[in-house]
Amino acid sequence: MIRHTVVFSLKHAAGSVEEHAFLDAALVLEAIPGVQKFERLRQVSPKADYAFGFSMEFVDQAAYDGYNVHPDHVAFVRDRWVPEVARFQEIDYVAL
Repeated sequence: MIRHTVVFSLKHAAGSVEEHAFLDAALVLEAIPGVQKFERLRQVSPKADYAFGFSMEFVDQAAYDGYNVHPDHVAFVRDRWVPEVARFQEIDYVAL
């Protein structure tokens, strides 16, 4: 199992229509084959300065690789992520 996580901040004002539209648009990722346990998360710790996170799981590397090249993922990254995300950190985990 691979847990794919990314924390990020948007270029949009907090609570803006644009912020909500981005987070809603991200739901397209949930429908990509192989994606399990998709979550959109709001970061609340004062120890970190990112605003949001996405988390999802994949049964194996093949499922994760398929997600990365899926047309819906590629389009989301190109059309929404690149122009709207100010900064991010991506981490992928496997169980010990």
